[in-house]
Amino acid sequence: MRFSNLQKHITGISQKMLTKCLRELERDGLISRAVYPEVPPRVEYELTHLGRGLLVKVTPLWYWIANSVDQFKVARANYGKSE
Repeated sequence: MRFSNLQKHITGISQKMLTKCLRELERDGLISRAVYPEVPPRVEYELTHLGRGLLVKVTPLWYWIANSVDQFKVARANYGKSE
């Protein structure tokens, strides 16, 4: 996926922070970065084998969180009411 496409899909993140996060993910071996010598330069990112393995593990957690959002909201609204 190209950098600009990632930036469109991840709301609320600055270009500087996205760049920092992508570099850390690359350093940790979770993504690979390919630079193409074009004008303007094209950079694409891809999950590595290690990154795909992590995705398989965390996807069920993401689904659980998404399906539990309403319960989180209720818990937050009720927090401190019984004290």
